[in-house]
Amino acid sequence: MKLFTFILTLTLTAGSLATAQNRPSKSELIGIIEKTNDYWQSTHPNPGNPFWDNAAYHTGNMEAYFVTGNEKYRAYSEQWAIQNEWKGAKTADTSKWKYNYGETPDHVLFGDWQICFQTYIDLYNLAPDSNKIARAREVIEYEMSTPNNDYWWWADGLYMVMPVMTKLYKVTGNELYLDKLNEYFLYAKRIMYDPKAKLFYRDAKYVYPKHKSTNGKKDFWARGDGWVFAGLAKVLKDMPKDCKYRPLFMKHYRDMAKEIIKCQQPEGYWTRSMLDPQHAPGPETSGTAFFTYGLLWGINNGYLKEKTYLPAALKGWEYLSTTALQSSGKIGYVQPIGEKAIPGQVVNANSTSNFGVGAFLLAASEMVRFVK
Repeated sequence: MKLFTFILTLTLTAGSLATAQNRPSKSELIGIIEKTNDYWQSTHPNPGNPFWDNAAYHTGNMEAYFVTGNEKYRAYSEQWAIQNEWKGAKTADTSKWKYNYGETPDHVLFGDWQICFQTYIDLYNLAPDSNKIARAREVIEYEMSTPNNDYWWWADGLYMVMPVMTKLYKVTGNELYLDKLNEYFLYAKRIMYDPKAKLFYRDAKYVYPKHKSTNGKKDFWARGDGWVFAGLAKVLKDMPKDCKYRPLFMKHYRDMAKEIIKCQQPEGYWTRSMLDPQHAPGPETSGTAFFTYGLLWGINNGYLKEKTYLPAALKGWEYLSTTALQSSGKIGYVQPIGEKAIPGQVVNANSTSNFGVGAFLLAASEMVRFVK
């Protein structure tokens, strides 16, 4: 019996040491953030337009600023906001506003033009000036004044806009933001959610069995569910603890976490089609980064058990920091802009993008909070 106890103690100690050895120091993490972000900003001196891909980068850049205090990161996002007049799509005439897919100035109500408001609100909170959030309030409050509830018809939209609404609630105290957040989320859930898998399809086109993966399985796109999972974490961060809608969002967050860790690959990444690794095999950084961020956020805030979820989060970070991160500071293995896992699509060390860097910075920043 004593021998068994001794062996068990050695095994547990070895496991604890292995886990500890996988945890980088705060200074190492800050170095990784600066290497990554300095590379991106030095190679992209013009921060670009306010469309979703650039705006997703800035959600990560702001988190990098919050954990590093590096003033040039805040300045880069402020330059971007000023350059874009603190707006998304810019058409003034509300009768022309649309929310189907569109990259033109009149698609004001399309969520891909609204994610920029997240960063504008963060900048407002650092130095309040009503002009910084005037367009955000105008657009979202107009939206809430309509009888429509089908604004979020694709999974990405849940990351793009849900956090805008909780951030604006915190600024204004207007509970209509929370009411409409819940209403719009329930619509999205109705058309995209699989109650058995507890995951979200990218949109209604991909619901099983209408759409199947190469091997006849349900096809859940990693980046799509990454958007949702990260969006839920951001909502729970800002939603009041006593909000009547909080249990619903917490349930979906925890349900997704449980399913997400089941399909992580041994190397730490998630494949593009979560339940069918052979559909589009190999690593993918954006989905992996969003999942790693969401898991770490839950651990850091006491909503996910460290014993259950930390191994997956650390494996995800190990992939991100040793495979996705290139020696130059470039973030590789990011699937290009799209809406599904595509068999045969090449995703390699040179595959990078603004939104992928943003997702990486989210995960890295949450790792800093974890080791602190």
